[in-house]
Amino acid sequence: MLKGLQQVHEELLRYKIPFFYLKGNPSLVLPDFIKTNKISLLITDFDPLRMKRQWKAQLMEKSPVEIREVDAHNIVPVWIASSKQEYGAYTIRPKISRLLPEFLDEYPLIQMNSSHQSWQGDSINWGDLFGNCPGDSSLPPITQFIPGSRSALRQLQQFLKEKMDFYDNQRNDPNANAQSNLSPFLHFGQISAQRIALEVQKASIAKDKKAAFLEEVVIRRELSDNFCWYNLNYDQFAGFPSWAQQTLNQHRKDQREYRYSLEEFEKAQTHDQLWNAAQKEMVYTGKMHGYMRMYWAKKILEWSETPEIALQSTIYLNDRYELDGRDPNGYAGIAWSIGGVHDRAWGERPVFGKIRYMSYRGSRSKFDVDQYISQYKDWEESVRKD
Repeated sequence: MLKGLQQVHEELLRYKIPFFYLKGNPSLVLPDFIKTNKISLLITDFDPLRMKRQWKAQLMEKSPVEIREVDAHNIVPVWIASSKQEYGAYTIRPKISRLLPEFLDEYPLIQMNSSHQSWQGDSINWGDLFGNCPGDSSLPPITQFIPGSRSALRQLQQFLKEKMDFYDNQRNDPNANAQSNLSPFLHFGQISAQRIALEVQKASIAKDKKAAFLEEVVIRRELSDNFCWYNLNYDQFAGFPSWAQQTLNQHRKDQREYRYSLEEFEKAQTHDQLWNAAQKEMVYTGKMHGYMRMYWAKKILEWSETPEIALQSTIYLNDRYELDGRDPNGYAGIAWSIGGVHDRAWGERPVFGKIRYMSYRGSRSKFDVDQYISQYKDWEESVRKD
């Protein structure tokens, strides 16, 4: 996040736009900043998550100026796309598709700032900020992703040139390297879904190939924001649909063949080498493959004492280790895996009830499981040597 902000700072200097780095609770820091600098309007970006909503609510009580919220997080603003929580992609898709022509337009060029020439931004020592950044030093540094908007655009162009043609057919194969890997950049605001969609539209690629990717970056992503905005229990058992709560309640006392603690999950110490490899991928690279995230979360449900414990463990691990953690996509994906959100009832089975099941055997039929496992076993050994 900080290295991305450093690039924003450098870019703004080119346009003579001042940049200020403020640290602290927004409701405590911003009111004084607004008064000191005689600011007349505060614009904030939309975010559906609970903590951000609390920050804004607290700020609204103390702000001396008008506040306006703009949904740059989505292409179609969440409150315009739908006025309620949608059942699934099939219900929100026509609503967004109808509105895309109005909202999916090109960005205006940034203009050089001709006002406030004497109004200087902060002089920031980014080296000191990086060196004193509070964080968990027990986690190894992530080197797979280079932060910032320039890197995000390079990642997008590489995807369009090298992967887009086989994305639809190979995206669920963890060994194929067919995913865009843009989610960390999206999460930290270093590229927008709108920019991605515009570049995809321009690309010389077949329409069906474009549609498959746009389904994920537009429809599914905005469905996640819809879920977290209209369901305040997006990270709790109470946020699951009633049929899912009922079936999970009916199977609470089912015998679990395996049970693992959070510590065992975190250290990848289960009997399932495929699951362990997925956990290692997340810890070592900062991002788990999309197909494996579903398998990974569903197995935590299968091997936990209760659905609530499974949900807490999955969210903790996702938000601690994923670069794109603490994100609506993550909460919606976990709720889909464990609580049937945006899904339907399936055939009943122990522990899962009617929640969709995923198995080791099923994974073997889809991709080379042994290759995936060996990749992260080798990675672990190299990390230990380093």
